[in-house]
Amino acid sequence: MPRGKHRRPRSNQLTRRVVAAGTGGAALTLPLLGATQASAAQPSQSAPAAAQSVPQAAQPAKSLTYTVAKGDSLYRIADKYDVSGGWKQLYKDNRATVGDDPKLIHPGLKLKVKTAKADTAKKTATKSSAPAKPAAKPAGGVAEATQASAKTYADNLDGWIREALDIMAQKGIPGSYDGIYRNIMRESSGNPQAINNWDSNAAAGTPSKGLLQTIDPTFQAYHVDGTSWDPFDPVANITAACNYAAARYGSIDNVNGPY
Repeated sequence: MPRGKHRRPRSNQLTRRVVAAGTGGAALTLPLLGATQASAAQPSQSAPAAAQSVPQAAQPAKSLTYTVAKGDSLYRIADKYDVSGGWKQLYKDNRATVGDDPKLIHPGLKLKVKTAKADTAKKTATKSSAPAKPAAKPAGGVAEATQASAKTYADNLDGWIREALDIMAQKGIPGSYDGIYRNIMRESSGNPQAINNWDSNAAAGTPSKGLLQTIDPTFQAYHVDGTSWDPFDPVANITAACNYAAARYGSIDNVNGPY
């Protein structure tokens, strides 16, 4: 039988292999392994990014006690403190304290709030509530979300308008800072607790209420989802009134008198 050529063992092919890992055109070449080391090879740690891709455990929610202030709503509190589950979860956690109606919360009420950023929330809550002169006012047209949508709003007229504008932008409700501010000053002079007890609406049993003086049937018909059902709540009152004005006049910007 003629002598055949001996073939090299297949395991030696490992000495010729090159392992590369990378993204795009860049690659990292790993050390070559001899055949005798193949069985003891450990998983590659070639890409530093692999270690960084391991998800970090979410921080547990912290609990704090919040004292309800005038003009507050469960929606505003949940939004301010970034409560997981929103105002519905906040209500569920405090139902024994609030009662059966989530839209009726009174100043001085103590609520348990669960937030993953309690330190930031506490700092926000201690900001001065003194009225501030409105900053630069955006031009007319559809409301645009502003930097204030990072969940920090001053508890004054400027903050209420800006929060309302962010909600309106999400819902596609037109209106500008100028249009809202102008109508508020005519209707209530900026007082969220204003109520008209003398006109024809009041005589009919539906007095005009809040910053933009809406009557209850109008407020309920044009209420914006996610806001308080309390017509005296500043943000709920503004958004409902602007929703109504958009349906009847095209925008709150087009309202220049009683509406």
